[in-house]
Amino acid sequence: MTTTLDFLNQCAIKDFVDTLHGIYEHSPWIPQRAAVQRPFSSITHLQLALQAVVERSGEDEKLALIRAHPELAGKAAISGELTKESTGEQAQAGLTNCSAEEFATLQKLNATYNTKFGFPFILAVKGSDGKGSTRQMIISTFARRLKNQAEDELAECLRQISRIAQLRLNDLLDHKLAFGHSMMEWSETIGAWSDEETGLTCAYMTPTHQKTATQIASWMTDAGMQVEIDAVGNVVGRYLSPNPDAKSLLTGSHYDTVRNGGKYDGREGILLPIAVVKHMNERNEKLPFHLEIIAFSEEEGVRFKSTFLGSNAVIGQFDLALLDKVDADGISMREALLAAGHDVAAIPTIARQPAEVLGYVEVHIEQGPVLLERNLPVGIVTSIAGSCRYLVELQGVASHAGTTPMHMRKDAAPAAAEIILYVENRCGQTPSLVGTVGQLQVPNGSVNVIPGACHFSLDIRAADDASRDAAVTDIKQAIDTICQRRNIDVTLTRATAAPAAPCAPWLMQQLAAATERAGVPAFYLPSGAGHDAMAMAKMTDVAMLFTRCGNGGISHNPLETMTADDAEISAQIFLDFLRNFKSKPET
Repeated sequence: MTTTLDFLNQCAIKDFVDTLHGIYEHSPWIPQRAAVQRPFSSITHLQLALQAVVERSGEDEKLALIRAHPELAGKAAISGELTKESTGEQAQAGLTNCSAEEFATLQKLNATYNTKFGFPFILAVKGSDGKGSTRQMIISTFARRLKNQAEDELAECLRQISRIAQLRLNDLLDHKLAFGHSMMEWSETIGAWSDEETGLTCAYMTPTHQKTATQIASWMTDAGMQVEIDAVGNVVGRYLSPNPDAKSLLTGSHYDTVRNGGKYDGREGILLPIAVVKHMNERNEKLPFHLEIIAFSEEEGVRFKSTFLGSNAVIGQFDLALLDKVDADGISMREALLAAGHDVAAIPTIARQPAEVLGYVEVHIEQGPVLLERNLPVGIVTSIAGSCRYLVELQGVASHAGTTPMHMRKDAAPAAAEIILYVENRCGQTPSLVGTVGQLQVPNGSVNVIPGACHFSLDIRAADDASRDAAVTDIKQAIDTICQRRNIDVTLTRATAAPAAPCAPWLMQQLAAATERAGVPAFYLPSGAGHDAMAMAKMTDVAMLFTRCGNGGISHNPLETMTADDAEISAQIFLDFLRNFKSKPET
């Protein structure tokens, strides 16, 4: 007989502990402590409660929990001493069928890892989709994580244990995902198409880009939507309300990628609402408003160095002068659009009328580590950071490295170093404020020449413009002071500036309510990355829901990942949000 959540909520504590004994390896104290929090409103609520017990435990208990887990393809597996759960997981990942070479590699990795960290390597070998990682994926992850610092690896092991527990709880309660697996499968499908032979690159109006648009349109059609691909390549799906005069709630994100990017950046915000609409359409469930999913054609600026082309067209701010921009091969944007069959004269007609729009809500992978470190599957965005970017050129005097005394040098490199350290210190003083020097060069540098010049980039971002502008003022002043003291000439050129885009409180409140109904505490965080919601905020109120990003929060990278379960939770929250949506109160 299948165990149910109702049974777990009502049974005796002993039965609760006994039933959940296999969820955490040889650690009955975890369900024992969680039992007092009953009743649990959902499986997610139960899973987070068990996880919270681990988080609140002492360091010795955490280490004991990690050490209770067996090595992958280790001695316990060989001798048949694994628990039923571990046996099934390692078998599903093919670890019981290792080649001699794979087995030898794993044994060596196990030994090296244990020597370095003092505990076994933990990995949820069922993978992000729950269907099982390949042996090569496991070995690759093992080798990569060996480079981690001890503190970071301890935290990662505990996160992997939480993921293992989540998957085991799903099996125990026969919990089937309604959305997560479809989203992961769709991501794999379009993630396999690329402009380049290796990695994922999908640049504006390339054959890969057009193929991706066609596939997204097909999925929208299958979901029961009216679909079109507009003049800039946005794929637009409309799930119509029975009321033809209803206004529209907009959602979506971009389907282009950075070079060698990740499978979920942007695309989650397209595939998730398609899966939700498909679910509603199969049940003949309608909404009192039109729901419009827009797969924006361009956000990243890879090919023509112009960002937010798709969303700017929707808000009526597409700069037609951009049509004359050319790519690295000398092809203009106009030529690329015409070759793809688009009517550039129709671009102005894409603009939506603000009076007909209820708002814009975007679901997006976090692209950072905050939710990961908080052990939360989702978070509610408060504001999308505005940025100021500068190019800084320092000019000193190049001279002989051996003959010029230290006190007589006009060395541009130490001046740059001092400025960079000041940026790090100043931006570390204010929450949500970040400063980055991503480019740093010593032009014509030589090992035996004092740097006469140093060039670097400067990117300052904050969730509110006041904090960012105050930091920029302080940094400029510090640059002047440092350069005067070191006798260095400085040229500071502003490259770009974009205001922060605050999310609308009335939309945030509804997302928070849906999040809490899913059994997840509402956690608020700013977005340091730019999103299509920034452009949409110029036309209507916006909100964003972040989904946890795995692998340390890595994004814009092939290692970018999320789990099917986190995608599922985000989708359930989005569906609940739609079902309970209330338009903006009249003022």
